[in-house]
Amino acid sequence: MTKQVVKKLNAGRKFGSAVCLSLGLAAIAQGYPQAPADNAAGDIAGTWQGTLQAGKELRTVLKITKGDGGMGWKAVLFSIDQGGEGIPASNVTFQTPTLKFSIKMIDGNYEGKLGSDGSTISGTWTQGDHPLPLNLKRATPQTAWVIPEPPPRLPPMAADANPVFEVATIKPTKPDAQGKMFRVNGRRFSTLNTSLQELITFAYGLQAKQIINAPDWMQSAKWDLDAQPDGEGQPNDKQWKAMVQKLIVERFKMTSHHEQKELSVYALVPGKNGPKLSKSEGDPNGLPGLFFRGLGDLTSRNANMADFAGLLQGAVLDRPVVDQTGLKGRFDFNLKWTPDETQFSGFGMKIPPPADPASAPPGLFTAIQEQLGLKLDSTKAPVDVLVIDHIEKPSEN
Repeated sequence: MTKQVVKKLNAGRKFGSAVCLSLGLAAIAQGYPQAPADNAAGDIAGTWQGTLQAGKELRTVLKITKGDGGMGWKAVLFSIDQGGEGIPASNVTFQTPTLKFSIKMIDGNYEGKLGSDGSTISGTWTQGDHPLPLNLKRATPQTAWVIPEPPPRLPPMAADANPVFEVATIKPTKPDAQGKMFRVNGRRFSTLNTSLQELITFAYGLQAKQIINAPDWMQSAKWDLDAQPDGEGQPNDKQWKAMVQKLIVERFKMTSHHEQKELSVYALVPGKNGPKLSKSEGDPNGLPGLFFRGLGDLTSRNANMADFAGLLQGAVLDRPVVDQTGLKGRFDFNLKWTPDETQFSGFGMKIPPPADPASAPPGLFTAIQEQLGLKLDSTKAPVDVLVIDHIEKPSEN
């Protein structure tokens, strides 16, 4: 289970990270259909379960049903010991005796063969470069593992609410802390190993170069933040950011003003042949999920183009990114590229060369064109800048 670098959401673990981070994914295929006795080897529908040995035992359940109109197949994967909702599979195919499917959210793939008696599947789960055996057995109502109910979803906070953090602690990060994190978990907002500059870029939707007159400690000093809002319900993205803005003003005594300034930027625009993006089935009013499984390995769920541009300018690139795609709505996609030394400077780490250059993914600009059907054009444009008039290190908790 390799470590992950995460922006906006917390560092998860390989198999179950998307289970915990998924938004609005509905489980399907409840029940335990049995294989007909006269066609056992050709019927894949049902509930299957097995244990994945991934550093620890992870009980895994796969529910398979016929597709819409009886055509093709649908599947949902559950990791019982990691909790969360089921993850819908994609590209589910069954050509006797071979079953294949993928879980795009976590870059996972499975291939197995149905046994002659129709009651077992012998196969391999592959995530990145880590294939692991995963053998499944058809479950019955008597043998099926109980899938825990996911925690109830909070109702949304009123759209016109103007919340503040009722409780908030800010502590200096421990010197040996690794990684970086922005996380929303229910009604709790937390960060790990983040500078005030990064808090401002998150809260105001800016890139570091859009912050003027910042003292050096705003970038060098690192903080852990833990906060909960007043009021009731689940805040939306705009409300979370507004609360962080208020916290910065109150606890860091910040005064500032906005100006317009022409800067070098990247414009995110449609590519020559148009976008290659899948519309998200997540909650259109829910929070976006944007996280890295590694440097240059991005998973985006339920995110709009402004969210994507904000992540690129906040975590990856060295200048502002302006969304000029004109695309509305939210999308699910994966993006893989080989980063160079100019990227991820905010993570404070040296970009390692690819282990196998011949098979390494392309650079970011090429990957965005080939995988997403978008482009990053280098240009100049007037952008909003935040001028710091006064700032202090935070008050005591």
